[in-house]
Amino acid sequence: MPSPHRTELRRDAELIRANRSFYDTLWTQARLVEPQRFNTWPLLSQLAAAAPHRLEVAPGLRPRLPLQGTCFVDLSQAALHRLQQRGATAVHGMIGALPWRDASFTLICALDILEHVDDDAAALAELARVAAPGADLLLSVPLHPQAWTAFDDFVGHCRRYEPAPLVARLAQHGFQIEQSAVYGMQPKSSWLLDLGQWHLTHRRERAMWWYNRVFMPLGLHFQKPLRWRAGLGTTADVDELLLRCRYRPLPA
Repeated sequence: MPSPHRTELRRDAELIRANRSFYDTLWTQARLVEPQRFNTWPLLSQLAAAAPHRLEVAPGLRPRLPLQGTCFVDLSQAALHRLQQRGATAVHGMIGALPWRDASFTLICALDILEHVDDDAAALAELARVAAPGADLLLSVPLHPQAWTAFDDFVGHCRRYEPAPLVARLAQHGFQIEQSAVYGMQPKSSWLLDLGQWHLTHRRERAMWWYNRVFMPLGLHFQKPLRWRAGLGTTADVDELLLRCRYRPLPA
């Protein structure tokens, strides 16, 4: 029987391979999108102004927190290079082994990452480790396993979340959901997703050009303002949620 350490190394290697097969190609040909262009900016700029110690996990070239004064960690060397060129503090690393001391950050952003990690409990434990008491965590996750598509497989998702177990899992690590909002720019048309996936598989360079030059700008242009509601809110027919959580350390 393989040791837990060897199993963890294998999982890490699989995550790195999945990142390189899709996201390194994406970020190599992409331009950095300024945080101000996303609908998360009204909230995150306000939170960032009051949080001098900030961390964003796996932003790629779509950072949501201010470039100056935020620590970024990512697997993609292409993304790290671009972030560093813009003066950001960006280091190579993974969500399961963050290179910072305990209680280092008062604001943490981890969007579109937890569903990619095989051991999400370990990832949440690591986020809790580096979070200071009272820290804000912004987290986005896809919902409803029955909504799984081939696109989830293609981009390396390990799971979609059921709402109630998600709340329980976050609570196990000291994270309480304070607000939520419907999130994401994934098109609802299944045929459009299938077409995009085919081109990413068979005509990747051309598909990346269209994504970065056409579809991403259009998605940004047609973003709707986030409508925040207390707690988890209604999740029926919601594909992805953005969660604002508060970290309260659990009793020892």
